[in-house]
Amino acid sequence: MGLISVFELGVSEAYEILSERFGMTDLPPLDSIENEDWGRDYLLSRFLELSPAALAEVGISSDGLLPSRHRSGGSGG
Repeated sequence: MGLISVFELGVSEAYEILSERFGMTDLPPLDSIENEDWGRDYLLSRFLELSPAALAEVGISSDGLLPSRHRSGGSGG
């Protein structure tokens, strides 16, 4: 079974993973962001705080989430 791309997650699913699996308690209430244009982008940005290894442990791939300079393994400047 392969990893699911972070981009395939719905807002409520991403919210649940961040809050329940990773213990992020500082997220806005789900009902205040789930129908907002910025809500999904906000949640995706929070996945940037997690390592690719941590995401893989819960079956999620972060491919395409990080800017290319970070994915390449360079120092990032």
